[in-house]
Formats: sequence, structure tokens, C-alpha cells
Amino acid sequence: MTKNSYQKPSVKTQEEALKMARGTQRPTQSKEQTKLIAQGIQKGIDLYKKQQKEKSRELNRKLKKLSGQKQPLLESEDLDIPINIIYQQHWLPWLLLLLTWLAAGIYFIL
Repeated sequence: MTKNSYQKPSVKTQEEALKMARGTQRPTQSKEQTKLIAQGIQKGIDLYKKQQKEKSRELNRKLKKLSGQKQPLLESEDLDIPINIIYQQHWLPWLLLLLTWLAAGIYFIL
């Protein structure tokens, strides 16, 4: 079995494609040419829809896989582990601030 089974495009897609083709129609363009353009637009719309469905399926697979992995992690988080966060500031900004204030003070005094 092959996956190349072609589905007929929906009536809404056909109407939308024909509307777009007529919107860009040239004055010297024949009806056959307009129909061919509409078919091309229709194929483009179908291809876009297929790609979006594929992306959606792939995203659902990833989400399902991640949700399956999070369950064991949540169980291990029940343990109460004390976390001590120590913030350490660098000395350089304070030194520069001090030097700036000293320089400003000396400038205003002199």
C-alpha cells in the first residue's frame, strides 16, 4: 500500500483558489489559463494544509513524549531538600562607584 492516495480538495478550497486566480487575472488571460492558475493555487493550499497537519502531529508526539518523562521527575521532587542560594557580588562595580564619587568630590572641592 502506498501513501500517495489523493484526496479530492474541499469545495471551500476550490472556491478560494478560484477567487485568488480571478483576483490576479490579466485582461488578455483566457479562462483555461485562469483555471490552471486556480489548480496551482489549490495544490499549494493542499500542500500547506498537509505540512501543518504533519507539524501538528510531530508536536503532539513530542508533547506526549515529554509528558511521559515528566511523571517520574515529579515524583522525585516530593523529597524536601533544603536549597541555600548564596549571592556573591563582584567587587569591581563597587570600586568604580567609589572612585567616581571620590573624583567628583575632588573636582568640586578644587
